[in-house]
Amino acid sequence: MFLRQLEPRTARTTADVIRFALWPLAVMTVLNRVFIKAVNGFVTDDYKPVYQASLDFLNGRAVYTANFDSVDPHYLYPPSGTLLIAPIAVIDYEKSRWLFILLNAVAILIAWYLLLRLFNYTLRSIAAPVLLLAMFLSETVINTLVFTNVNGCLLLAEMLFLILLLRRRDLWAGVILGLTIAVKPTLAPLLLIALVRKQWNVFTTALGVPLVLTAIAWPLSKDPEKFFTRTTPYLLETRDYFNSSVPGNAEYYGLPPWLMWVIRLSLAVMVLASLWILYRYYREDELFFVTTASGVLLLAEWLLTSLGQMYYSMMLFPFLMSVVLRNSVLRNWPAWLAIFGFMSYDKWLSDRWPDIGRNLEYLRITFGWGLLLIVVFCVLGDRYLAARRAGRLPQLDPEWMVTAPDSRHTAGAVAMPGIEPDPARAARQPAVPEPVTPRVAETQAVRS
Repeated sequence: MFLRQLEPRTARTTADVIRFALWPLAVMTVLNRVFIKAVNGFVTDDYKPVYQASLDFLNGRAVYTANFDSVDPHYLYPPSGTLLIAPIAVIDYEKSRWLFILLNAVAILIAWYLLLRLFNYTLRSIAAPVLLLAMFLSETVINTLVFTNVNGCLLLAEMLFLILLLRRRDLWAGVILGLTIAVKPTLAPLLLIALVRKQWNVFTTALGVPLVLTAIAWPLSKDPEKFFTRTTPYLLETRDYFNSSVPGNAEYYGLPPWLMWVIRLSLAVMVLASLWILYRYYREDELFFVTTASGVLLLAEWLLTSLGQMYYSMMLFPFLMSVVLRNSVLRNWPAWLAIFGFMSYDKWLSDRWPDIGRNLEYLRITFGWGLLLIVVFCVLGDRYLAARRAGRLPQLDPEWMVTAPDSRHTAGAVAMPGIEPDPARAARQPAVPEPVTPRVAETQAVRS
């Protein structure tokens, strides 16, 4: 039966053509990224300081000894993160690095599958190879594997957290998020989603897990206090290298402080307005609310705080996948121009126009993140104003965008012909048929 699946077949539909074409492209791209580009490595090596710190921890030596005057990658994890990641130093550096690359690759692949299931798609849908290829063509996945950092595991943890949150498995959702906070607080802003959804038990484990791990790690470490006295002040500083946040670019380009604060405060107002509209009018539309709010919160964190790096963008995959929802805020070209800015692996450095090329390369991430926040604010704001003028508040979405509340999370199947959802799962949801003219019905019959 397995070999029969490999038998060459002629595609009968457009969906078959796309699947047959994209699956080999996606699989070969994954193999290239994991076993060639990642193993080859790059001059930037995020893994070496982590391995060395883990080795020092296991051998009872001081861990927080980095020279912050250099621009080399530093070890910045707290004692709780050191405890969790220390087993990587049990074997030699090269084999440990290969295993860590494989661990992150597997985590990304599991997250890819969970992302499909979250939006009600199967491995037989067009969405499966499209999403897989898009992920492994992106800068964030490529450099996560090449630089060998922990972001792939964080993406998997984010997916598990969102799924458990939507299923109201609060304690387990908190455990997953707490493990990520124990290593690095990148996903900590997602606690705000649990807060507004009144899922209080999430906080019990999300805050308890890192506290317990810190209590265990403290007596086992030689210099745990230096994380707070030496490393934390460095983390709170705004550095002017490898930093795509607004303050980071302001430092690099020498912007006056007042201009930097005007930009930060303007974006902060847009973030607050977007979150208010999402909470006020969309919190019952759970999948749309959770994925969109998570994207807004993470973008705000990277843009407005002291540090934002391009490969953090991996955590936006759930938000970007929300484009399949009928009421997604990403169904417009400015959104995808923004996404190109921070997802593309293209380099814009130019030998002919070095200054222009350097500015394009350094600023495209910041402009991409910022433009995406502006797009979200404008789309939600326009919907609010249009709904108020039409007198249909609290319903923001126009009639053509509305689906049955219980089947809202399957809206992508309605909006994107050829990408079929899981039939068993979709059958459990009540469907609201849309009025179809005879001419459209005839066209749909031909397509099928």
